[in-house]
This record gives sequence, structure tokens and C-alpha cells, in this order.
Amino acid sequence: MIDLVALRSLKAIDVHGSVVGAAQALGYSPSAISQQIKKLDKHFGLASLEKFGRGVMLTEHGRRLAEQGASLLAQVELLEAGVQAEGGKPAGVVRISAHSTACRGLLAPMLAELQASDSAVTVTFVENDPWVSVDLVATGQVDLAVVHNWNTQPLRIPTHIETLDLCVDVADVLVHRSHRLANRSEITPQDLVDECWVSSTAGSICHDWLIRMFADIGTDPHIPFYDSEFATHIALVEQGVAVGLLPRLGRPLLSESVVAVRVVDPVPTRNIQLIWRRTMSQSPAIRHLAAVLQTITNPELRRASF
Repeated sequence: MIDLVALRSLKAIDVHGSVVGAAQALGYSPSAISQQIKKLDKHFGLASLEKFGRGVMLTEHGRRLAEQGASLLAQVELLEAGVQAEGGKPAGVVRISAHSTACRGLLAPMLAELQASDSAVTVTFVENDPWVSVDLVATGQVDLAVVHNWNTQPLRIPTHIETLDLCVDVADVLVHRSHRLANRSEITPQDLVDECWVSSTAGSICHDWLIRMFADIGTDPHIPFYDSEFATHIALVEQGVAVGLLPRLGRPLLSESVVAVRVVDPVPTRNIQLIWRRTMSQSPAIRHLAAVLQTITNPELRRASF
């Protein structure tokens, strides 16, 4: 009989391109992943992997096994979710991937809710950009993900993934209190043409949105500072050396020296969504976490118990 853990290990290598990457995604050691692959090779009498440079790649047999095994894993997942739904009680481990502001603004309070209610659901999470999270959910490396869709930067969601809208998040421009725009109730990209910006790293969704915000007026923002941490953006604004575009979700309390100014034409908004594979839709644990996150983003939905 095919070992499903071994099959998941092979699929993870196919997705991540290495034994080490698969181990990190699945929470195992690289040696444990290698042992799982040896089980598959022994079972079929064929090699699933072959050396390629300093790494490995799937053989023709391994690739066929990974592709066809994905369908088998999906059927098993569907069966497990259905059986768990019959029991009705949310329980088990749920793996989540989320962008950094969602980790702070949504997952942290969610974990507090679970602890306060003595929930039988255990959560692990890892921080990733949204398109990485989509791939991790799509390939079965995590169970849930919180992602964001900027209004001009839509994510591509595979058809076998379900989505749930949690909230709409808005980004403001942060400026120093002494800045010429600090007393404005709202500003437009045209007002910001000559500013010195701090941005998320090139290629990130937030960086791409900042660039696109200026595209309609035919210019590029001046960005001498790049950093993936929003805390650094705030620190540079506090020192009066840059302005930054920061979303409200997960944003810490700002010091007196920093002012958040609303942006219009366009308003920088992003849709915060929860995603999971359709095969897990009946899972009580998935449904429970979705309900908890909905009450966090919309307190009017709160109930005495979930």
C-alpha cells in the first residue's frame, strides 16, 4: 500500500524543488523526508528522484507519481473532512500561511480567542507573501491562508480553492508631523510626486501597488529606501527622512511625530480573504477558524460561543 506521508513528501519536493524546502514546508527534518522517499522507491522498485547539480529533480516515474498522487491525496482529504464533519467538534492541527499584517492583526487575536475558549483546534502559522500562500494552499502544504487583493493588483486563485472575504483594508500615507501635508484631511498621488519614499522590497505586492498608484499621472515615485518591515518604514517617517504607504491592518499605534493621511484618487484598498482547498470545506476545524476570523473582522457577528 502507498504511504500517504511519503506521497506528500514527494509532492512537496516537486513544489519546492528540494528536500530541504519540502522539509521546511512539512515541518520535518530533511533526513525524515529522504526516508519517506526511500519508502516509495522500495515500494515501486523505481527511483523517484535523481541528482541534478547540487540538488535533486523528479524522475519521469517520480513526476507521474506526484501528479497522480495529488488526486489521491485530495480524495483522502475530502474523506477526512467529511468524517470529521459527522463528529461535528472542531479539533486537530491547522496549518496557516499569511502576510505579516494579517499575522499581527488577525492571527494573533484569533489565537487569543482559541486559548480563551479552550479550543481543541491547534494552529501553526508561517508568514508569506500572498502569491506564495496561494501556492502553498493549492498544493496542500498548508490548510488555510490569509491573503490580500489590492484593488489594482488581483491575485490569481486556482479554481479548486474556496475564498471568503473577511474585510476591506485601507492604506494611508504616513508623514512626519512637521511635513507640509500633515494637516491635510486627504491627499492624491499628484500631491506626492516630489516625496522621498520608503517601500517594501521590489516585486512585493505593496511595492507594485505604490508604483501603480503613480502610473496614472505618468511618473515614478522616488524610492531610495527599501525594507520588508513596516516597523522600519515608520521609523524613517518618525525621523522625517521619508514618507510611506502603510495599510491599517496590523499597524501599531503611531507616535505623536507620525501622522496618517488618507489617500484618494485612487483610494489604496485591499480585500483581505481567507482561502482553503474545496476538499476541506466540510472540516469543522476550518469552519471554526473561519467563524472566529469573521468575528474579529466584524464584531457584529460575535456570538457567546462558536
